[in-house]
Amino acid sequence: MAEPVTSGLSINTVFLVSMGFCVGIGGWGLIDPDSMTGTMLGFTNYMLTSGSWAWLFLCTCFLILSGYMAFGPYGSVRLGRDDEEPEFSTVSWIAMLFAGGMGSGLLLWGAAEPMYHYVSPPGMEGSTAAAARQALVITNLHWGLHAWAIYAVCALVIAYFSFRRGESPMISTPIKALFGGQTGEMVGKVADILAVLSVVFGLAGSLAMGTLGVRSGSFYAFGTPQTLTASMIILVILFVSYMLSATTGVEKGIKILSNINMVIAVLIMLMVLFAGPTQYILEAFIDSIGAYLSSIIVMSFKLFPFEGLTGWSAGWTLTYLIWWIAWGPFIGIFVARISRGRTIREFCIGVVLVPTVFSMLWFAVFGAAGFYIELHGGGGLKELIFEDVTKALFGFLGYFPGGDILNILAVALMFVFLVTSADSGTFVLSMMTTDGNLNPPVMQKMVWGSLIAAITAGTLFSGSVTVAKAMAITGAIPFSVIVMLQIVGFLREIRKERTDLPGPIEARGATVGQAKS
Repeated sequence: MAEPVTSGLSINTVFLVSMGFCVGIGGWGLIDPDSMTGTMLGFTNYMLTSGSWAWLFLCTCFLILSGYMAFGPYGSVRLGRDDEEPEFSTVSWIAMLFAGGMGSGLLLWGAAEPMYHYVSPPGMEGSTAAAARQALVITNLHWGLHAWAIYAVCALVIAYFSFRRGESPMISTPIKALFGGQTGEMVGKVADILAVLSVVFGLAGSLAMGTLGVRSGSFYAFGTPQTLTASMIILVILFVSYMLSATTGVEKGIKILSNINMVIAVLIMLMVLFAGPTQYILEAFIDSIGAYLSSIIVMSFKLFPFEGLTGWSAGWTLTYLIWWIAWGPFIGIFVARISRGRTIREFCIGVVLVPTVFSMLWFAVFGAAGFYIELHGGGGLKELIFEDVTKALFGFLGYFPGGDILNILAVALMFVFLVTSADSGTFVLSMMTTDGNLNPPVMQKMVWGSLIAAITAGTLFSGSVTVAKAMAITGAIPFSVIVMLQIVGFLREIRKERTDLPGPIEARGATVGQAKS
């Protein structure tokens, strides 16, 4: 049974310190965005290039661990009581985790990223048949198994401690279990604060880019002027929408919006599939599955040192992977919240495999259709994409019959995706600053929702989405250490599970000696 929703503001150390950092760093970005961007990008570029091998190896380990948890000895362990049923239907569960995990990024990059790699693939000639195949492999690497494995591990740790062990659903909980005492409390506070900062600035950057995408789509669909005023009006409507949704709770607002997202997304994808070169797209999809799976081991460890392309790895693959880590606390806590009652095997398969297959189909549809336009159609798509990625989707849809209808649907979908992401982020921030309250106070949601909107507005006003993106990636680098500590604490605790008995020793209320007897 859900806890009653309260309206008062909860103030604690994590709330005060993280709020102070958010206001200070956000103010720096508003007052001197060039200095902010230069400092943050300089730090992230140095860390990504000098430690590229460590970041790629770490993210590949996430994938290996998620596979072990799904098919290893703990796969039948339930994230909750042994007789507990999932809170949400499988369809709604998949829709919510997908909408929160990728959202508007799929729309913005669906046609754009494959085209980037088709024209300029690393280590090979561009605009060839081989480049087209490799473009889909690279795109799937960035949006597929690795990305969702990062989310799955971050979420699994929280879900296990929260619903299996009955502890607080906080980033710090596994760390407190690992260290114990005052050390655990101190490191745990730092972990929670870093998680809050990662969520705030990562979400603000995504909302800023998404707002620009909605503005571009509105121009194609309704002739909306491409001005700062238009961006601010869209942001105000977005703010009102996600705050209304946030006050209704996960069971209503996010669930309903996520289901709407999936219906519209599938509809747009099917319209492109069947209005475009259907056979060509389906052949490309099947081909991309084989190419991706046959390349996954090599690509999981490939940094191009012999070709002198480590800068490409840092600018594309590693930036994506660190970006997913930056979203780890947000998506992790949110996915954990909606996954109660599922087994670890069901959880890992649902969070990693199902969204990956859909992402591969999505990029095959949009990417292959884009290749077909360049090779056999009127061309001109790549020039549009390289000019402004926020316009790429809507320019792409204009090549198809019913392009006006597709643009309207895409604008609606992108907007609802943004509402869902902001709603989810507001919920997670409120939960993280109320000691893990699964039904945080309404006032807490209002404060964080308003702060996110203010930082997004500042980012749009400065005209630099890279400000928030650089801050998010900067926060993700130290947070990656926190994630590793979480995993160590999780692996140590889950070893107490007895797979031949219904629950862990603590859950059964038995002593070690009784359990052995």
